[in-house]
Amino acid sequence: MSTIQRDMSLTGQPPKTINTQQKIASVIGLTGLVILFIALFNVNFPNKTLWLSLSLGSIGVGTIWFAKAAYLNKHEGIKNDGVYFKSLTNRGFWGWVLGIVMTLFYIILYWFPQYLGLVEDGDNTGVISLFDPLSKAMSGKPASQWFLYGTLYTLAILAFGIKFIWKYRHNRYEVIRTFSVMFFQLAFAFVIPEILVRLNEPYYDFKNVWPLNYDLFAGYKIDEFISAGDVGLIMLIFGVLSVFVITPILTYKYGKRWYCSWVCGCGGLAETAGDPFRHLSDKRQVAWKIERWVIHSVVVFVTVMTTATVFSYLQANESKNISEWSNLENKMVFMSDAEGKPLNERILAAKKAGASSVVFLNKDNNSPAPIVDNTEGITIDFFFASESENEAALSKINNGEAATIVADRSEGSNLNVTKGQEVAYYDNLWIGKEFFIWFVIGLLTLVFVWVLLFKREELAKDAKYGAIGYFVVVLSILLFTYFSSPGKLFFFDAYQLRKSYGFLIGAMFSGVIGVGFYPIFGSRVWCRFGCPMAAILGFQQRLLSKFRITTNGGQCISCGNCSTYCEMGIDVRAYAQKGENIVRSSCVGCGICSAVCPRGVLKLENDGMKGRIDANEILLGNDVNLMELMNQKPSPSSYIHQD
Repeated sequence: MSTIQRDMSLTGQPPKTINTQQKIASVIGLTGLVILFIALFNVNFPNKTLWLSLSLGSIGVGTIWFAKAAYLNKHEGIKNDGVYFKSLTNRGFWGWVLGIVMTLFYIILYWFPQYLGLVEDGDNTGVISLFDPLSKAMSGKPASQWFLYGTLYTLAILAFGIKFIWKYRHNRYEVIRTFSVMFFQLAFAFVIPEILVRLNEPYYDFKNVWPLNYDLFAGYKIDEFISAGDVGLIMLIFGVLSVFVITPILTYKYGKRWYCSWVCGCGGLAETAGDPFRHLSDKRQVAWKIERWVIHSVVVFVTVMTTATVFSYLQANESKNISEWSNLENKMVFMSDAEGKPLNERILAAKKAGASSVVFLNKDNNSPAPIVDNTEGITIDFFFASESENEAALSKINNGEAATIVADRSEGSNLNVTKGQEVAYYDNLWIGKEFFIWFVIGLLTLVFVWVLLFKREELAKDAKYGAIGYFVVVLSILLFTYFSSPGKLFFFDAYQLRKSYGFLIGAMFSGVIGVGFYPIFGSRVWCRFGCPMAAILGFQQRLLSKFRITTNGGQCISCGNCSTYCEMGIDVRAYAQKGENIVRSSCVGCGICSAVCPRGVLKLENDGMKGRIDANEILLGNDVNLMELMNQKPSPSSYIHQD
């Protein structure tokens, strides 16, 4: 008796279970994870290099072999088979288990690294100690929880990247894009920063741009750049140029996809390891409204925090702000600004902070060095010296070498500086806090006025009201606190603002929720709702970019594949049905909507600014009453010439 076939799919049902090769690959991959899990319990592996290689190799080989068995024996074409029926990829039991496990891992990683084996003043234990050989080979230092995380993160992008390439191998754009994120993660995010540390240079990921890298302009990081000499200065200048020059130009030419889908590590993980969960993104309009308010609020938060942090750093660099709370114990203090607070009061403040001596560097040889009239209470040495005449000595001191400073007026003696003497520099930055604060005000005002004058027609009503509200509130608080209480911009200490941002956004949102909730909210929840870099690039893409996704609406069959697999929650089908080009600030240009379209309706393009948002005239079969059209045509006899 024949069986009734109820399957309407031309390609047949997807396999109900994994094949033999996939089972073997799963065992191999899980073996690598088991080794890491055993290491958590302080199991002493005799040869850590061997066991780490075995663990990482097993995870990588198992993942790649599983993907090979899944895709390479099938015809080219996207196979999202059964994603809505599998427990792991449709918020089922195993999906929740995976989400909880990843969330717990991120919580331990950020706040309880000691449970992973991190030891601050001793040899690491646990799973972190397993990564010590690799870390020492790359940077010369023991592993930290961040090195462990970076290694696993990179391995995930590489292994799942190969899986992604095999799955989308028929699409040239997807293949090249995936190779790009794999390269940037391996080279720029993992290898190069570790090599820089080995060369005693600052740890720096060149592709991690502010505001995604919110610590880029933190005081400790700026000091690290300055102390590194020319290399550090290049890093700092590149960081500034990447914000104000590089990203605007590239976004104008290519949209935000150049970063979010080709370079960024967050996007790289979402596109590779997160690919099975892309269909879980919320497509409802309420989610879109929440997205706009939340992500732009994060932009305001990071802008406020960074402004306060840089202002506080510039303020602390002024010698007139030295106090007994300054960290100057046994340090030699250099200062060069004679304006404002009397020098004797500054020297006394340095003495109370524990300074061993004070040197005033005269930057202008044509002007005489200042004089300290009142020396009452000053019990530490203080000297006056020409900066230009002591360049070589200052360079040696910065390198920890012994040197002699030739004094302008030191009662007949020069200053001998011993090897390894700690120093603290004041008044040595190119800009002051006043210039910086007015630069920020001017920049925000310029952007705000430009948008309202030239781009207001492209903004929704709530976007206009939100922009005006945020602009007025931020500038009002900034000006009020600057003039009334310049020590605390925005009413809070800069350190507390940065600490709060790091906890709420840098850890909770981007890590715990952004990656831990892949199996629940989809793979781009951080990029969509929380990433300030994505918001700024999206702002540029929406108002000032050549990028758009064009639609050939007449070919659309409303299958919904494009909307289903858009990880940013964009209802792509609605645009295609109306023949509208897609110019959305949230679109990361991953190209999956175009790749899954069976009719070739969608195409990623870079073209002129004119008419990029205009709809295209389309003719659909149900748009015209064909009987009325036929009745309006003249009869055949009317075409016969009558005498």
